[in-house]
Amino acid sequence: MKRPPALVGLAVISVFLVVSVFSPVLKPYSTSIPSCPVFDPPSGSHPLGCDDGGVDVLSLVLQGGQVSMFVGFTAAVIAIVIGTVVGVLSGYFGGWVDSVLMRVTDYFMVVPQIVLMIVVAAVWGPSLTHVIMVIGLLMWTSTARVIRAQVKSLRERVYVRRAVSIGASHTRIIATHILPQLGPLVIANTVLAITLAVFNETALAFLGLSDPTAVTWGTIMEHAFERGAISTGAWWAIVPAGLCVAALIVGCYLVGNSIEDGLNPRLRSSYLSTSSWRMRPLVGRGGDAL
Repeated sequence: MKRPPALVGLAVISVFLVVSVFSPVLKPYSTSIPSCPVFDPPSGSHPLGCDDGGVDVLSLVLQGGQVSMFVGFTAAVIAIVIGTVVGVLSGYFGGWVDSVLMRVTDYFMVVPQIVLMIVVAAVWGPSLTHVIMVIGLLMWTSTARVIRAQVKSLRERVYVRRAVSIGASHTRIIATHILPQLGPLVIANTVLAITLAVFNETALAFLGLSDPTAVTWGTIMEHAFERGAISTGAWWAIVPAGLCVAALIVGCYLVGNSIEDGLNPRLRSSYLSTSSWRMRPLVGRGGDAL
């Protein structure tokens, strides 16, 4: 983690976490009471301007960040828990357990996730709880595949085979020898899952499938788009929320990739880089001539 991308990603995530926690205190205006004219441009009193209802956009973005991050983080945790359980059971036991679980995983991987999320969210109805469950229950497949591959490797280790030979139970082996080795990998996948969860939550909210009474980054952009912010040139009603989503996703991506690089040193190798690759001298020339 002692690398510039990881430090930048951690800084971005930390800023969003702190701002989301203290958003009730940091909000300069109410998000339900108008405080300026409709689509008032940015000014000293309203740094990000106002939306179509005369509500301060900065206050909306601060409150929306708190809700969006809660939904994204919660959905990501649900997805990681499901993916880890499926991956561990499939990779450790193998056989028919592996076949059944992987066929179910393949089914969910084949179906486009965002389309399936839209259908399920539309059937269940617009609600933050439904959005969290939809994202968490449909986003675990990649984690299950990665964990399964790692567990298949771990179960062949000498200390695991030794534990099996002395009669240790499956539960003890998984809890003592398998899960501790998966910790860093699970953390890396959790950070990367947060990016997908936040993006999916924003997409569902923008499509009107989230709770219409909740203020999220997605609903901010949805309301601005539907109420003519683009046609009137009020870019400040939609751009700040979009930039926050992009910044958080980039921050999580940088941290997740850095953790993956630490887990797999081969990902850091660049065999064709200018610093590590050079032409071999011809036989009979240069150093070979000596």
